[in-house]
Amino acid sequence: MNIRSKISSKIESIKPSASITTAEKIKEMKKQGADIVDLSWGEPYFGTPNIIKESAKNAMDNNFTHYTNSRGLIELRESVSEKLQRENKIIYDPNTEILVTPGAKQAIFYAVYALVEDGDEVLIPEPYWLSYRDIVKLAGGKVVPIETKEENYFKPRYEDIESKISERTKAIIINSPNNPTGMVLDKNNLEDIAEIAKKHDLIVISDEIYEKIIFDGRRHYSIASFPEMKERTITINGFSKAFAMTGWRLGYLATSNELMEYIIKVHQHIATCANSFVQKAAISAFEKCAEEVIQMTQEYEKRRDIIFGGINSVNNLSCLKPEGTFYAFVNIKKLGMNSIEASEYLLEKAKIATVPGVEYGTSGEGYLRISFGLPEKDLIEVIERLQKALK
Repeated sequence: MNIRSKISSKIESIKPSASITTAEKIKEMKKQGADIVDLSWGEPYFGTPNIIKESAKNAMDNNFTHYTNSRGLIELRESVSEKLQRENKIIYDPNTEILVTPGAKQAIFYAVYALVEDGDEVLIPEPYWLSYRDIVKLAGGKVVPIETKEENYFKPRYEDIESKISERTKAIIINSPNNPTGMVLDKNNLEDIAEIAKKHDLIVISDEIYEKIIFDGRRHYSIASFPEMKERTITINGFSKAFAMTGWRLGYLATSNELMEYIIKVHQHIATCANSFVQKAAISAFEKCAEEVIQMTQEYEKRRDIIFGGINSVNNLSCLKPEGTFYAFVNIKKLGMNSIEASEYLLEKAKIATVPGVEYGTSGEGYLRISFGLPEKDLIEVIERLQKALK
């Protein structure tokens, strides 16, 4: 039987996640004894705070292991609502406007799938997190990239967004702090995007998963808090990055009741509900782990400083100073290689794993994404290996 002839054309149009594929390849190489420093994985290198783990254990010990309300535990939705009002200045009804999901990626899929029909266009500033592109394709939509440049700190300009609008444009996806560039959209950037969204009647999908990992006293702004934007914004966040809970798979989505009525249908038919005892643990995360989040972010900032100074000391490499996340976007154009070649070269010569920038859109060509979440001693070793391989 010709299996390929039976496969959906939408699945054929997408490719495996480059970051996941690279990370799994490196893990296998390390099992076989390869001395590789892995900078490819978007993973906090801290353990989940103990109080979160204890909360999950207690929930399981008390047999809290069955279905919950499909929207999520009301206690957790209330905690999310309080957090969004207190920190993000957005008021959402926990009963009708908040959905707990099995990870923020799932929430992004729900939002796109509820909005996008065949041929609809979705604007995405690039470099962008690679899954946005393929999620839009799976829904039948067309990604319209908005080119950004290092000289503008990889932030989209008003005129560049405006020039990409067409009759088929339905939504724009934004991500701040940004994966892979580490840049943060400021208030002026977001005001421009809000103005365009209102002018052209667009929905904004705002991925804010890295909001807590922000440096140098910067402030995170949620675009839904801007005038007349709540009704046209889908705010997405979760627990993976800030609370070091990547393997727990828990996120949330907040939007107007009108939009939620359609998004919830996607969720109910795909996941039913998020994990019950993980939701209990997430309540503890919100209520009892603020200090741990601050401490982890402070450590990331120290590691950011090490990698920023180190990269810019290496021959033919440079990078902007990351404003948030635990990623640096390293300029490798002076090496005379494309990003795939440079990534392969560093893996072979320096035993350092990176992700080619082209995987994040054409604006990412000429760059490598590295994660600097590793312990300080590993980052220092990375710089030493780079200096040796590129001297």
